[in-house]
Amino acid sequence: MGLITNILFPVDFSSSSIAMGPYVKRAAALLDARVSLIHVFNPFSNNGLEQFVRVPAEIAEEHEEIARRKLDAFLAKEFPVAQHSRILVAGDPAHEIAKAAHHGFDLIMMPTHAGAFRRMLLGSTTAKVLDSADCPVATSLHAEKIAPRPMEHREWLCAIRLSKDSERVLRFAHRASQQAGANLRIVHALPGSDPELPVRLDVDEQIQSAEKQEACDRIDALLKKVGCGAKARITAGPVKAALIAAIRQSDADALIIGRSPRLGLQGRLRDLTYAMVRDSPVPVISV
Repeated sequence: MGLITNILFPVDFSSSSIAMGPYVKRAAALLDARVSLIHVFNPFSNNGLEQFVRVPAEIAEEHEEIARRKLDAFLAKEFPVAQHSRILVAGDPAHEIAKAAHHGFDLIMMPTHAGAFRRMLLGSTTAKVLDSADCPVATSLHAEKIAPRPMEHREWLCAIRLSKDSERVLRFAHRASQQAGANLRIVHALPGSDPELPVRLDVDEQIQSAEKQEACDRIDALLKKVGCGAKARITAGPVKAALIAAIRQSDADALIIGRSPRLGLQGRLRDLTYAMVRDSPVPVISV
């Protein structure tokens, strides 16, 4: 059985959700996975006057019926109801999405929004799901229209921090890329001391340092432990900029990056993960 067999696709009927549909469908085809659509509605939203002429239970029932009809009709051509289940729940969207993912889902796929919503990502539903969901979360490009690449183009990049959590992230990347038939590459960024310095790639020729050699040795050991034959690369410079430069140079389809495996005061979402989800030129799978 594959690593990813059930995908949860949260939808809010927006243009971003519509644009995300073909991307989710392509991912499901690559992974041979099933897709379920989930929509979270507010049963007690009203126009003010409504609450004076109707009882709350009646309002909630009508809102649920409307949401159900919209959900069943949404992307019905791409995801026929007979083959793809619909999940309708009431409550806080981020909480309900993360809660639903507990029930047998291996991956959440959801869009981030363009414009002001991109800059406000930290407070968005997407960011809250990233912060609370136990399973991996794939976020799309920040666009209203997404054109999936041809099926044969499968280049994935996995960013490794060389922390205690790196093995878990690499194992996921290795197994998922095998399942999708993707070519996996590993990248590790040596942080630069000066954020204004340019990003430097191909440090084999530019940097001969004990830090670089230690990173190479640790990556080699990690790859052997996981049984992964992916090629690894070390970049140097400001970490976010270095990773984005590596993405562009490798012409990657997706970036795999780790989240903290433990909840805490800051949640699972850390500064670098947030920055990459917000600014990456390709979809990000946060593990």
